[in-house]
Amino acid sequence: MTMEPRFEHNKVENDLYKAWEEAGVFKPSNAKATDGKPKKPYTILMPPPNANASLHAGHGMYTVDDILIRYKRMQGYSALWVPGLDHAGFETQFVYEKQLAKEGRSRLEFDRQTLYDNVYKFVKDNSGQIIEQFRRLGFSADWSRTVFTLDPHVLERAFTTFSKMVVEKLIYRSDYLVNYCTNCGTSLAELEILHDEREDKLYFLKYGPVTVATVRPETLFGDTAVAVHPKDKRYAKLVGTMVPLPLTTRMIPIVADEMVDVEFATGAVKITPAHDQNDFEAGKRHNLEMIKVINQMGRMTLPKDVTTPEIDGMKVKAAREKTVEALQAAGAIDKIDEHYLHAVTVCYKCKRDMEPMTVPNWYIKVETLKPPVVAAIKTGKTKIFPARYEKHLLDWMEIMHDWPISRQVAWGIRIPAWYDVLKNPTIYATFLDAQHNSVSGEVGELLEKHSFSEIETGLQTISAPKDATYVVSKNKPDGQFLQETDTFDTWFSSGQWPLVTLKDDENATRHPTDTMATMVDILRIWVSRMMMFGIYLNGETPFKNVYLWSKVTDSKGAKMSKSKGNVVNPLILVDKYGADAFRMSLIFGNGDGDKVPLSDDKVRAMRNFANKIWNMARFFLMMNEDKNIEYQTSATSEIEKLALVDIDKEILGKLAETVKVVNNSLEKFRFGEAADAIYHFMWDEVAAIYIESIKDREDKDVALTVFYHVFTTSLKLLHPFMPFVTEAVWKELPGTEGMLVTAEYPTN
Repeated sequence: MTMEPRFEHNKVENDLYKAWEEAGVFKPSNAKATDGKPKKPYTILMPPPNANASLHAGHGMYTVDDILIRYKRMQGYSALWVPGLDHAGFETQFVYEKQLAKEGRSRLEFDRQTLYDNVYKFVKDNSGQIIEQFRRLGFSADWSRTVFTLDPHVLERAFTTFSKMVVEKLIYRSDYLVNYCTNCGTSLAELEILHDEREDKLYFLKYGPVTVATVRPETLFGDTAVAVHPKDKRYAKLVGTMVPLPLTTRMIPIVADEMVDVEFATGAVKITPAHDQNDFEAGKRHNLEMIKVINQMGRMTLPKDVTTPEIDGMKVKAAREKTVEALQAAGAIDKIDEHYLHAVTVCYKCKRDMEPMTVPNWYIKVETLKPPVVAAIKTGKTKIFPARYEKHLLDWMEIMHDWPISRQVAWGIRIPAWYDVLKNPTIYATFLDAQHNSVSGEVGELLEKHSFSEIETGLQTISAPKDATYVVSKNKPDGQFLQETDTFDTWFSSGQWPLVTLKDDENATRHPTDTMATMVDILRIWVSRMMMFGIYLNGETPFKNVYLWSKVTDSKGAKMSKSKGNVVNPLILVDKYGADAFRMSLIFGNGDGDKVPLSDDKVRAMRNFANKIWNMARFFLMMNEDKNIEYQTSATSEIEKLALVDIDKEILGKLAETVKVVNNSLEKFRFGEAADAIYHFMWDEVAAIYIESIKDREDKDVALTVFYHVFTTSLKLLHPFMPFVTEAVWKELPGTEGMLVTAEYPTN
């Protein structure tokens, strides 16, 4: 029997993977266990990657899921790894819009439905690549079970959950701060805004005994507090007192908040919760009123307590000039810095200044949803690994505010709420008229010049007042109803992932699922919400264990980014060194929860390990020529009958210890420890010492039998980590039955 001089990964990986799939080994086994009872289920749900994504270094950490599912499959479980793909809302629409921009076009040229259909086609045309790349890494998911987050049954679940929460009064509408382009008539995601560094005037305004600095004096009409740092001794005695707000009859409080930069200007800042992101958060912390003074048409809407009513209705730029004039007349301007350099957010399309402003949003009340999650963690129904992240999740549950679940994008699951325009004439709508011109305004006024059909057909966005009446329905009610144009936050739909990935007849046996392995970055925004929804809708936590992957970095531990030029393309490494080498490089030598440095050198080292395994097999086959030995891969009892010498007993003892360490480590989700143990055993003990001893042995039959047992057992241990080389070697050895992928895993 001959083998290639070295392990050529590119010659075997594709064929081996195809053989696994054709044999159906990735599907959960319905075969009975040895005791005649059904196999115990083991279930992992794949965190769904972006449907039109391409493999990046971070995706490599899905290797953890594959190690677990292969390990449990070999242990005799009915192992199921359910894969998925995410529509990825903002991110996907942004990628599509970048393509439009290359063509000199914009999403604002399309009505909402056309834009949605265009993005859907874009995703469909570009999706599936990530799954093929996952196959290249050897991931053994049941691909026939792939769930897309816009599949019909996923939409049905989102609608049902939303309707249930509305009925149970867990859903309400309130203001939410967004970046709004008054020229384009739409809000933009953080991904869509640009940052333009420029000089502006910085105005120092007198609020009684305190002076604040701002580049936007026209927003002072929406101020509801002045904030100072709690450790700033200059203002210690003023905290809690009231100061007059210029150009109004209003008195506002001075509050202490750590958001304040004591080094900036005077160290005192005006708080305008309805028109600044930091102020919005501060407003929530101090229960401040939100006064919106700029509307979606970019005009001032002043409250009744102002002393300069002529500013009401002005465009922002004109209002700023008029406000400054009034402040100067009132002696409320201390000084003006004519050359203040700062970053301004501008619209990626029209390049005009964005207006941070509050728009009505849909919220979920979390007060009653949080305690069951906390209880599940504290009682161990859901265990977190590494353990230190348990506190992170508990801390988050304690401070979690009500969750805004709507997003102002077309790509996603549209919220099934409908507004009767005759009952809600102040709904603000933007649509394309029959001539394809963009028209915006309150729908009551728009209906005076346009038909309802024209508005409905060309509809792009609507913004209904937070007290607007609505009907929840999957289908349009009879009458002149417009559907909410906001979509659900993607975490709302993916938060129900455990409920849409299992089949109805699997809930009794596979829920709670066994392990959710995912990025530590989304512990708060995804794991916590899956637990909330799971307990709320299904009565129990959706998974028994949560394992948080480490973050993949460059070789120096720095975050990868295109701007730094340190992005590592994993496909290049896989092409060059093989999938096994790439997988093992992410696990070997890395502590759980630590950064995972990825480098060409380390992947090459793991390729060398694959070659070492291959050469160990070649050595055995060479030494076994002309031998008439019957080998059995699980004949431990037969080994003990042999005339063993000390070195045999020693290697068998070290094998037993390695089996114990690997199993115990995997059960405790200590993947690095398990990988290190099997690597050092095979290289340092078997290859470096035991194989060398065989060469001079006279009792080669005994030595080869011991080696065969040690080697095949080691291949089983290593298979979940490096599936291709181990399966390839398994095929070359005498006495091996079936595929290694379904062989019995060694036990302690």
